[in-house]
Order: sequence, then structure tokens, then C-alpha cells
Amino acid sequence: MEDARGGCPNGKVGSRKRTAYRNRFILALIVCLAHPLASAAEQGGAEIEQKFANSLTVIPNENLSVSGGFYVPAYSSVSMSEGKLRVDFSVTLSVHNASETKPLIVKRIDYFDTSGNRVQAYLKAPVALKPLATIEIFVPTNDVRGGTGANFIVDWAAAGEIAEPVVEALMVGGVGNAHYAFISQGRPARTIGKN
Repeated sequence: MEDARGGCPNGKVGSRKRTAYRNRFILALIVCLAHPLASAAEQGGAEIEQKFANSLTVIPNENLSVSGGFYVPAYSSVSMSEGKLRVDFSVTLSVHNASETKPLIVKRIDYFDTSGNRVQAYLKAPVALKPLATIEIFVPTNDVRGGTGANFIVDWAAAGEIAEPVVEALMVGGVGNAHYAFISQGRPARTIGKN
């Protein structure tokens, strides 16, 4: 005989149902919380090619005689109040082709943490940006793998002389009612010294 709750008089079946529902709820919650980090970890060349298809063109057949690289400081997290408070930021890395006439080949976009360990490689193969086009990489606020000293390395090439690309990171975040946004410019990363 069942009681009014749909279980047996001793409550064992009802208790099992509640446990099963609770376990399913916990599993769904874990999946939802893990999803943003999984999405960030899966972002790669295929996503860039789909998301920025209108910014891309075919890689030229000519010899890529010009190349360079950028080091871009990024701040996934910032320590505040004498290190007692940490504020997390989203990071948007933008790579702009500053040339009006030539495609820019982006060969590498890698993300590193405070310790200098590579966190993620965003390109599986080089992509070519149309003149004056842009691609972006987005690191969400809850992805704090980079830490307070995160950075990107962006390598590029071109078939002949070209305007130097513009590479920068935009950080956006806040704590309480205070909101912050700031930009970090990429710095050319070339070896200086004798050839």
C-alpha cells in the first residue's frame, strides 16, 4: 500500500526517488558549471574559421618572406587591496590586419599562464586575414587559468612588405559596483642583436 507521497509506508521508495532526482540535479549542475571552461578549452582554429569566416581569405601561394611576432600581456586576474582581493577579468585578444591591400597570415596564437606554461593553442593551422580584417580570441571571466601574469604570443607572416599588424588585449571585469576595462598593447617580440 502506498502513502500519499507515492511511496511505500516506510518511505524507502520515496527516499530512493528523491535521491535519484537529487543526483540528477547535481550532475546537471556540474555539467552546466563545467561548460564555459570546456568551451574555452575547445576554442581553436575551426571555431575561428567559422566565427570569423568573413574576415578570412585564402593563404597566398607566394613565399612568405616577411614575418614577425607579438608578446601581448593579458590579465585574467588582478590582485587588489594589498593582495587581499582578486578581481577576475574577461580577456578579448584582437588581431588586426593594418594593411589596406595585402592579406596577413596568422601562424600562431598561444596563451600562457603566470608561470610561462602554455595554457592553450588557438590555431591548428595558419589563417589569412583579409586587408583591414580582424579576428578575436575570447577568454571568459571564469577561466582564470592564465592568472595575474597571463600573456599571448602571436606569430604572423606575409608575402612581401606589409603594414605591421595591431595586436591588443581588452580586459573587462569588476567587483561590487565598480567596473574596470583596460587595454594592453602587443609588443613586437623580435630578437635584438647581431644577425
